[in-house]
Amino acid sequence: MRILVIGNGGREHAIVWKLKQSPKVTEIYCAPGNGGIAGLATCVPIAVEDVDGLVAFAQEKRVDLTVVGPEVPLLLGVVDRFEQEGLKVFGPRKQAALIEGSKRFAKELMQKYHIPTAAFASFTDAEKAKAYVRKQGAPIVIKADGLAAGKGVVVAQTVAEAEQAIADAMEEKVFGEAGNEVVIEEFLSGQEVSLMAFLDGKTVKPMVVAQDHKPVYDNDQGPNTGGMGTYSPVPQIPEKVVQEAIDTIIWPMHEAFCNEGIEYKGVLYAGLMITADGPKVIEFNARFGDPETQVVLPRLKTDLVEVMEAVIAGTLDELSLQWSEQAAVCVILAAGGYPGSYEKGLPITGLDEVGEDTMVFHAGTKQQEDGVVTAGGRVLGVTATGADIGKAREKAYQELAKISFKDMHYRTDIAAKAL
Repeated sequence: MRILVIGNGGREHAIVWKLKQSPKVTEIYCAPGNGGIAGLATCVPIAVEDVDGLVAFAQEKRVDLTVVGPEVPLLLGVVDRFEQEGLKVFGPRKQAALIEGSKRFAKELMQKYHIPTAAFASFTDAEKAKAYVRKQGAPIVIKADGLAAGKGVVVAQTVAEAEQAIADAMEEKVFGEAGNEVVIEEFLSGQEVSLMAFLDGKTVKPMVVAQDHKPVYDNDQGPNTGGMGTYSPVPQIPEKVVQEAIDTIIWPMHEAFCNEGIEYKGVLYAGLMITADGPKVIEFNARFGDPETQVVLPRLKTDLVEVMEAVIAGTLDELSLQWSEQAAVCVILAAGGYPGSYEKGLPITGLDEVGEDTMVFHAGTKQQEDGVVTAGGRVLGVTATGADIGKAREKAYQELAKISFKDMHYRTDIAAKAL
């Protein structure tokens, strides 16, 4: 099989790495790919937003399966277009992907189908939003309604901070069009868990859970990022709580899609808060999480190509997903200054010194003639596996110490809660 993976981050590197293990695969293309993916696949310079270019390439190369990594092409309707051209593609259609593209749409759907989530209100008027915040008090959560690359959420500890977040999103337009509307939610406390599942329109097959670390600094300090590290399993969350989340959130959302006449095929990602009242939804995404994919896929024993083909064919019920008992820990190496402004084009050393049994997933890198350089805020994800979280964690930190680039920054407490 010839496969095309759309995307250029750590998630896509992990997907390419996993697909390459399938005996069915003969060739993998990645558009546009990155410096690490280039070692496993043929990178082609087509932007993820260039739907026409992606369709033309898939037709020219007679691609057997296209896998959509990021959310932007999903919301541009890339899956709809591929299907119209008779091309096999993995990912939800545009209407289904709105579960991520509009936070208001997601919240209203949860409200309608009694799926546990934080109380909320949405606003298109900044002054009304600020008045609501003053009435509710803090802490409170401000979210840009549209896509903001994982950065459109502010957990405001004070009313002043909340008002500033509203002004930034709606008046200063720091998230562009995504901030034309804001969703304001009650603050939920507890442990966060990421639960992903494969859906084929009829069946739900949950994956193993992971826990992400969003704030940029140790001890969950500093602004939120796209994710600074993750681990799986999450031993401190009892299995019965995970099952409760599957029963009260994942299956009901699948049924909600069916009732609304939306056929959801692909990966559904639920970001959950385990509260004193049980699991509640923080957000839904319409694709594999990043960096959760970097610890979940290394634990998947079933052929990923077979899983994706079953999702597309609607035969997921015939497949049994097998998972490794091993633990996986991923630590993100970020550029100095991230999630604010940062330098690009910095040489990366030590990549060839990392042990073969440790995966280094490239997120923001570029291959140049004289080596690999930084090209993004989250640069690399170092993933190690082990008999338990402690062993996997130790190995990840041991191996990442071999890698270096100017102003490299990472959290030193990834997975510490699980020990």
